[in-house]
Amino acid sequence: MKINGIPELNIGNLKIWPPIIQGGMGIRVSGANLAAAVANTGCAGVIASTGIGMFEGWTGTKLNLLKFNGESLKNEIRKARSLTKGIIGVNILVALMDYDNLVRTSIAENIDMIICGAGLPLDLPRFLKGKDVKLVPIVSSSRAFQILCRRWQSHYNKLPDAVIVEGVKAGGHLGYHYEDVVNNTAQTVEQIVEDTIIVAKSFEPAIPVIAAGGIFDGADIAKFLKMGASGVQMATRFVCTDECDVHPNFKQAFLDAKEGDITIIKSPVGLPGRVINNSFVERIKQGQTIPFNCTYKCLRTCDPEKAPYCIAKVLSNASKGIMDEAFAFAGSNASKCNEIVPVKTLVDTLIEELSQALAADKQNVGAR
Repeated sequence: MKINGIPELNIGNLKIWPPIIQGGMGIRVSGANLAAAVANTGCAGVIASTGIGMFEGWTGTKLNLLKFNGESLKNEIRKARSLTKGIIGVNILVALMDYDNLVRTSIAENIDMIICGAGLPLDLPRFLKGKDVKLVPIVSSSRAFQILCRRWQSHYNKLPDAVIVEGVKAGGHLGYHYEDVVNNTAQTVEQIVEDTIIVAKSFEPAIPVIAAGGIFDGADIAKFLKMGASGVQMATRFVCTDECDVHPNFKQAFLDAKEGDITIIKSPVGLPGRVINNSFVERIKQGQTIPFNCTYKCLRTCDPEKAPYCIAKVLSNASKGIMDEAFAFAGSNASKCNEIVPVKTLVDTLIEELSQALAADKQNVGAR
């Protein structure tokens, strides 16, 4: 179905219009306030489960930390539900130590969809237990998508309800080799989307493919819809909104960023990460280490004895606006952000830009 020439994004019985999913941004950047505001526009709002509770300084047992994380996520989901009747999802990283706990919590709270990245969620369907929660993996290659589909089909007689293809221009941790990112030799998101659509169409019904990474305006959205994608995921644009849950200093880093300020780091997680450059980033690039005692092993891939600094602490500082001891994860187009606006204003602008781009494409086709 199309509304004003713009198609809906249909994920099972979920109807998302305009066809935009707000990307999950961890350590309290995208919480209930942002997710609900986005959902109220008709898009899908997403709570990032990573570090959603104030975990800093935790000294209790691992079991109690799991309980705390689960309770924090439950409370955030319920807060979002109190603010909207729209579609709410939860982003959960496969690399998290309490991945299972957060998935179970989300399903128990009847979340609309679970979006999983930072690893392949090979056994995600086992948690459903008959619940109608949409499962949406994030992949960085069509091959990974094929592997996941075969696994889910053979073990659970289930296919993904949609798939998000995240390209190399996305913010935060990237599912690519560091050298490919810095040398610009990784496949483009356009290439991966095209390949993934072929795989998605081999199933009946076809699995919706959602493009992500470096998508900034309505013209970008139109480009991917024209390619055959069913929708897009956008995160960076939603940072510079009134309702984004993060500290104003974090948002200001986006407003102050120039084109050359977006850079790539090697994260302690073991993946490259795209961030906004600052004095802290320069220090860690020069090899400065910040020793720490890990009181919570939050990531499977982090070795506290070898990590140059605690990524959880750094991102916690960022969420609180302590930017001289942190960095802001950001997409490749973050420097284009030049004002803070309400979420509704942003989405209305994207709708107008998208309508114009689609209409222009239609006119160009008719003129041939």
